[in-house]
Amino acid sequence: MQTMVETRMSPNATTLPANTAPEAAPTVLPPWREFAQSFLHNKGATAGLLFMVLMVLAALGAPLIAPHSPVEQYRDAIAQVPAWQTGGAWRFVLGTDEAGRDVLSRLIFGARTSLVVGMLSVIAALLPGIVLGLLAAFFPTLIGAAIMRLMDIMMALPSLLLAVAIMAILGPGLNNAILAIAIVSLPGYVRLTRASAMTELSRDYVTASRVAGAGTLRLMFITVLPNCMAPLIVHSTMSFSSAILDIAALGFLGLGVQPPTPEWGTMLASARDYISSAWWIITMPGLTILLSVLAINLMGDGLRDALDPKLKRAA
Repeated sequence: MQTMVETRMSPNATTLPANTAPEAAPTVLPPWREFAQSFLHNKGATAGLLFMVLMVLAALGAPLIAPHSPVEQYRDAIAQVPAWQTGGAWRFVLGTDEAGRDVLSRLIFGARTSLVVGMLSVIAALLPGIVLGLLAAFFPTLIGAAIMRLMDIMMALPSLLLAVAIMAILGPGLNNAILAIAIVSLPGYVRLTRASAMTELSRDYVTASRVAGAGTLRLMFITVLPNCMAPLIVHSTMSFSSAILDIAALGFLGLGVQPPTPEWGTMLASARDYISSAWWIITMPGLTILLSVLAINLMGDGLRDALDPKLKRAA
């Protein structure tokens, strides 16, 4: 005889579904992808990035996309109005200046000068600023005190006035303008590097590196510096826009890039006598400077939000 065994379950017992799967672990994004998502989440920063990409592409391809030579003069079209106004022609989309040169072509070629000056002046200020800032942080008693007092004296002077004084000593020219703007921007990099490095020196990983026998140079450039780069990157972006404004101001004063080389500030200086009679000659370079500086500042805000963990969590 076959015996049957009945299995009874308690009324309090619970049954698990047969196809129950363990919960999936949260996906950890790579640092570069997390940075890209945080940056692109800022709509203003994305718009600024797109504008600057277009500006850089236009500057790189200036000989190909510019409709005319930036220095060629068309005597039959002096101060011609833009194409959308009565009397304008699509041959000169943004009109011509007081010498008959195409405004659009000069803006495109002028982007080369402004962007190159901004980039080189930022690099020329960033590299010595990092070195001096690290020296001030690691040797605060003698070397650091001397460096910071010198930076305080430089910051006590208005930046444009200091740049004009340097240009008056060195003489006008593109290379001297880059050097003057770099010197004016130097105190900001030194102070920021010193503050960031002194904050990192009190952390445990620096103490562990000291105990492990790391030398001063290794501590400065291998251990501490990489953790100070986030604020320096943001500051460099902001300094890039300031450099564009400074080179435009020097060009407006006649101390920067010399004619007939196209540069936005020089274009403003040559057009200041035509504000009422030919508005487009001074409006177009001024609007280009405004949009470029605004785009770079928006990019700087996006970089700050993406690189700062506190702001990233708040978002």
